[in-house]
Amino acid sequence: MGVPTNKRSSMTFFSDGRSHYSHRVRIVLAEKGVSVEIIDVDSDDKPAELADLNPYNSLPTLVDRDLVLFETKVMMEYLDERFPHPPLLPVYPVARAQSRQIMHRIERDWCPLVDKILAGGKEVASARKELRDSLVGIAPMFTDLPYFFNEEFSLVDCCMAPLLWRLEQFEISLPKTKQVKPLLDYMDRLFAREAFQQSLTEYEREMR
Repeated sequence: MGVPTNKRSSMTFFSDGRSHYSHRVRIVLAEKGVSVEIIDVDSDDKPAELADLNPYNSLPTLVDRDLVLFETKVMMEYLDERFPHPPLLPVYPVARAQSRQIMHRIERDWCPLVDKILAGGKEVASARKELRDSLVGIAPMFTDLPYFFNEEFSLVDCCMAPLLWRLEQFEISLPKTKQVKPLLDYMDRLFAREAFQQSLTEYEREMR
């Protein structure tokens, strides 16, 4: 585990303003109203300090005094426990486990497709189609609940929002059909949240 060279008196977040992984953590920080110094880092020109803190020299990295975190789901759950209001995971163990399982599936099923789309190359078209078809397939799930399998906004939504916000960048257009309307309404609810708007970098605002 990375150890800071100097003790910090406040929280610092090294963020890639273009990455959906950094974006999900910024949403959590905004939802919690955390006082944090956000350092926007160019992934091709990282500060030397980052390598001292994080053995992988990766983004994002969260520093809270002597604690250094460099895995986004760990960061998100740490922030939810460190700042318990408003809670972003369900109270009951079964529901919490289900939320964690959904986040795992987002990581396993959709994030690799996003990585292929952003990387370019011969797999872009198939990855774009697979992601679009998958999103269309889950659209009816939002008919009965305002958020992803939940009445309340949660960490799952923090993972989903950055991906959905980037659909235009991915050149993915969702059909405006009755089947897909619940997903489109869900997107509108996510993007209208004050914390989501606060979380956006200048680069992200220019995506739409």
